[in-house]
Amino acid sequence: MTSKIVPVIMAGGKGTRLWPLSRSSAPKQFLEFLGEKTLFQKTLERVSDRKLYSPAIVVTNADFRFLVAEQARAAGAALATILLEPVPRNTAPALAAAAIVAEARHGDDAIMQVLASDHEIDAGEAYFDCILKARDAARDDHLVTFGIAPTEPATGYGYIEIGEAVGNGAHAVRRFVEKPDRENAQAMLDQGGYLWNSGMFMLPVGLFLSELRQYAPAVLDAARSAVEKARHDLDFERLDEEAFARAPDISVDYAIFEKTPIAAVVPSPFRWSDLGSWDAVWKTGKRDEAGNVADGSTTLLDTRNSLVISRDIHVAVQGLDDLAVIASEDAVYVGRMEDSQDVGKLVKHLAAAARTSKLTETHPTSYRPWGGYTSVLNGERFQVKRLFVTPGKRLSLQKHHHRSEHWVVVRGTAEVTIGDRTMSLRENESVYIPQGEMHRLANPGKILLELIEVQTGSYLGEDDIIRIEDEFGRG
Repeated sequence: MTSKIVPVIMAGGKGTRLWPLSRSSAPKQFLEFLGEKTLFQKTLERVSDRKLYSPAIVVTNADFRFLVAEQARAAGAALATILLEPVPRNTAPALAAAAIVAEARHGDDAIMQVLASDHEIDAGEAYFDCILKARDAARDDHLVTFGIAPTEPATGYGYIEIGEAVGNGAHAVRRFVEKPDRENAQAMLDQGGYLWNSGMFMLPVGLFLSELRQYAPAVLDAARSAVEKARHDLDFERLDEEAFARAPDISVDYAIFEKTPIAAVVPSPFRWSDLGSWDAVWKTGKRDEAGNVADGSTTLLDTRNSLVISRDIHVAVQGLDDLAVIASEDAVYVGRMEDSQDVGKLVKHLAAAARTSKLTETHPTSYRPWGGYTSVLNGERFQVKRLFVTPGKRLSLQKHHHRSEHWVVVRGTAEVTIGDRTMSLRENESVYIPQGEMHRLANPGKILLELIEVQTGSYLGEDDIIRIEDEFGRG
């Protein structure tokens, strides 16, 4: 048993609504938008008070496991465990598995707080006041959700109609309302008594599992079997795929909250956004006198109420109003701010064409358990990458059948193994790795190691890697 709140962070989403920065392989929770921390790291920061919280349980999928582990390490956040969903099954099965793990670790009277990893929240005094109210309401046997005070007739959120007070600053949930059209959203705001459904929860573990047993037994049975048959893998717990796949694909809202009579809502006046569109990013950003939000290498002239972000090239915008201009390393999005809710339609169009489908899937920067790499230049029989290796990490011992590599150290110290030789390289020093030669790269230092890698050969795909030895369990 613990008197502390057990955080459960949901970090498995693959949304592309913030394209071109967000891709299916690099979703928004792991990206820096307007600042130096990712949304996932900001979420970890909100549960870092060890007087209030136990270490977090993170639920994600196998594709993001090393991103989660590395970003938590960089943020200095100790995690209780990382649960890996083998197949996507929505929030009810994921939370059922997390609750079973929390019960085993902390007892059935533990309280768990469910947080999305991709929300932008002003975590000030008002926020933590709501957290304590929700905790106390959960201790009084309620399944608690957080309802955000609406600031506009938003059509991208579900709504909650609040009922009578049940104590501890919470109210009974009268009903949930699906995402409305603008007319109905405005009517709810005019009437009052409605809140945005934030998708954050405070749940007594034993009671939540009991409600699952009553209203969604197939979800609970599949999750329990998946946890019992889970496989430990490095810092991760892989839920059993066959068992987890039997769970219905259903949200916790539909499975439990719309059925249970013990749902409660805490009206929450803090600033919150699910950052579901570029206009939402603009609304949360710091605007200049002309109403613009800019980040990265940008110049704005005679431009108003616009969002301009660049991650590589310099972007100059002149004489325009109400635009979103987003430049990643390999793609640029330009659209009216009012249309940014529909970026998903554009992404589907790009994904359907062979020429542009990769732009929706992979990002020029790919992350690995040891660091990652950014694609700089591609040509016929050659490509250039920037490698970055985290202090204390090393790549697998490997070889390539079809390519040779040249490494130039830009920053830090590299420990390079080629065949039976091991050497140290410092800034501005280089080495050549012949095709077919066993080699390994490591960072023995205390700062990030950066290299430029030039690959040459007849085939340069990532699948031309023969791993002889790998501490991360990859084949």
